[in-house]
Amino acid sequence: MAANLFDAFDPISSKQWKQKIQFELKGADYNETLVWNSPEDIQVKPFYHKDEFTKAFPVSTKASEFKICQNIFVYDVQKSIERALDSLSRGADSLRFTIENESIDITHLLEQLPLEKITVYFNLGFISIDFVKKIDAFAKKNNTIIFCNLDSIGQLAKDGNWFVTNEKNNFDTLNLLTTTTTSISLISINAALYQNAGANMVQQIAYSLGQVNEYFNRIETINQPIVFEVAVGTNYFFEIAKLRALRLLFNLIAKEYNHNLDCNIIVSPTKRNKTLYDYNVNMLRTTTECMSAIIGGADAIANLPYDALYHKDNEFGDRIARNQLLILKNESYFDKVNNPADGSYYIENLTNQLAEKGLALFKDIEANGGFLKQLNDGIIKRKIQESADAAQELFDLGKEILLGTNKHPNKQDKMKHDLELFPFVKVKPRKTLITPIIEKRLAEKIEQERLDLE
Repeated sequence: MAANLFDAFDPISSKQWKQKIQFELKGADYNETLVWNSPEDIQVKPFYHKDEFTKAFPVSTKASEFKICQNIFVYDVQKSIERALDSLSRGADSLRFTIENESIDITHLLEQLPLEKITVYFNLGFISIDFVKKIDAFAKKNNTIIFCNLDSIGQLAKDGNWFVTNEKNNFDTLNLLTTTTTSISLISINAALYQNAGANMVQQIAYSLGQVNEYFNRIETINQPIVFEVAVGTNYFFEIAKLRALRLLFNLIAKEYNHNLDCNIIVSPTKRNKTLYDYNVNMLRTTTECMSAIIGGADAIANLPYDALYHKDNEFGDRIARNQLLILKNESYFDKVNNPADGSYYIENLTNQLAEKGLALFKDIEANGGFLKQLNDGIIKRKIQESADAAQELFDLGKEILLGTNKHPNKQDKMKHDLELFPFVKVKPRKTLITPIIEKRLAEKIEQERLDLE
């Protein structure tokens, strides 16, 4: 008997496999029947073989070390502290606070938390030198890992205006903060905006890199890790490859600026494919999306509660979302293996193609004035809108399926009575420097029609 089971069988070449498949197709065209084209113009084959495999790019991912992150919107500081402590006692090991008002007593908030055991992210709806310095002083005193996610370009893209008045003032402030703070990470990239607005994966990667390059060019000193806030959808293997390609290309560009720190990637499920009706299906979507994030190498994952579209923050939704991650981490062996995608010809191939296409688009953006110029000129928004319209057309035609919404809907399902939040795009006319990039879900139109008929 062979010492190695595989030695007992003759190797099968990719040509032999294709011949066998062609025979089974009984005359049907191989390419038309089994090869499909993704929105990123990547041809996906029915099988991948080592005969056709080129050398893999080195992407180190630590799936065993991902943090379970709890999102908390800070309005009442004491209630936020209570919620944070409860989340930590129930399995979270990272917190992401969203703060819109700089009058919040940030020192009191931080003093009440067991910061020696956790990682903290802040999403600030403003930029304030004094506020950030308070966070830095606390981090230095308590040896705490804090990411203060400041993304001035992302603010312009999402809101249409800078944090403060104009471009120069924003970068002057960031330059001052990066040279006077020593213990916290400051710069982040809101890549989730592009996914939630309908950009394809190549665009998400390239636009994120474009933002990074703008920061490297305009900020003199970046001595802390840069954070990417990324959204992932249900194209399982593609999303794994997207995160791997993003990390690979970031490190490639960062080395050109002598920045030798790896990026920190915090991932959330996309809102784009979430639905109001048959909302329990959202739990299935977020489960596979969180799996993609883990295998793709996310440093932290903040799951999206199944009812986040129409309910205010609530203990039950948070607990279910957190428990999904706890099951994946502690009961599904995702905490046991690093680099879990290594050796998968399919994922390696997708990683290579997304990296190559993302880098090519990034280079094209740089050759045509850079990301900020194209954002100001409306080119970035137009390109995203073209991708979003193409995906919307597929959904409207029933080719892009959301179960329970445009396929097998439950006509008896009523939602109007359960809406605590407005789940659609909000129109707020105001003066902006540029037309903002708007996040929009695929199911919005069909859901509005159903609500009107209830």
